[in-house]
Amino acid sequence: MSVGYELSHLGTVEAEAVHIFREVAASFERPVLLFSGGKDSVVMLHVAVKAFWPGRLPFPVLHVDTGHNLPEVIEFRDRVVDRLGIRLVVASVQDDIDAGRVVEDTGPRASRNRLQTVTLLRSIREGGFDAVFGGARRDEEKARAKERVFSFRDEFGQWDPKNQRPELWNLYNGAHRRGEHIRVFPLSNWTELDIWQYIADEGIELPNLYFAHQREVFARDGMLLAVSPFVTVDAAEEVVTAMVRFRTIGDATCTGCVESVAADVEAVVAEVAGSRLTERGATRADDRISEAGMEDRKKEGYF
Repeated sequence: MSVGYELSHLGTVEAEAVHIFREVAASFERPVLLFSGGKDSVVMLHVAVKAFWPGRLPFPVLHVDTGHNLPEVIEFRDRVVDRLGIRLVVASVQDDIDAGRVVEDTGPRASRNRLQTVTLLRSIREGGFDAVFGGARRDEEKARAKERVFSFRDEFGQWDPKNQRPELWNLYNGAHRRGEHIRVFPLSNWTELDIWQYIADEGIELPNLYFAHQREVFARDGMLLAVSPFVTVDAAEEVVTAMVRFRTIGDATCTGCVESVAADVEAVVAEVAGSRLTERGATRADDRISEAGMEDRKKEGYF
């Protein structure tokens, strides 16, 4: 008589993600994993490495670099890929600005965040990637909650939220023609709290930005932005030194931080468990453009 084995919740979502990684590796010719050095992409990469251990990761990682990243993130990114011995592809927004494919905004509140879409689609096309792993979770933002695990993108990289493929019994349809591709979201059924509890259980290293530290910040549009070479502080905006941490990491011009004394993983888990605001809703200016801002950008080909 066989003895049943019941996985924990984290064991279940990890097993689902491992299955997705292996399914893509077996079904697609040129997958790539989006890796920014943020916590979700770090967890996604960790699970991917486990999925193919002791073999090497069978696909490269891709970072869409706005050129406005906090230096701690770039240092962490390079250290991780060097330690794992995996190939890093860097797609530069600056290259698209220099080539005239996009026009950079000007002014004190200018951001390169929206320009990433052109750079991402160019890098997918030039790399011939037919499956692109992303770290989006369903609890992040309303538009991302509409995504399937396998999200079809047409030859222009665009997404149609009203025309998605059914995914019954964890069966995924990756059929596509040349020039089309599939965005794949292995962490679809994870929450922010799951991510942090998994980080604690697995002992995963993160950039120190995720933990409480003193930093010069200023208030703008209900958020605390870090002082950096990429942000212009208005004369009316007061710079103060505060104990803060980042809940999400992205372009420095639009990613805020929160006041916090959570200096280690256990303290962050407790803080996240008591939070009632998603990290993007609380600290990402790019999600405040409009009620459907993220969905509009995803239709254009954004992450």
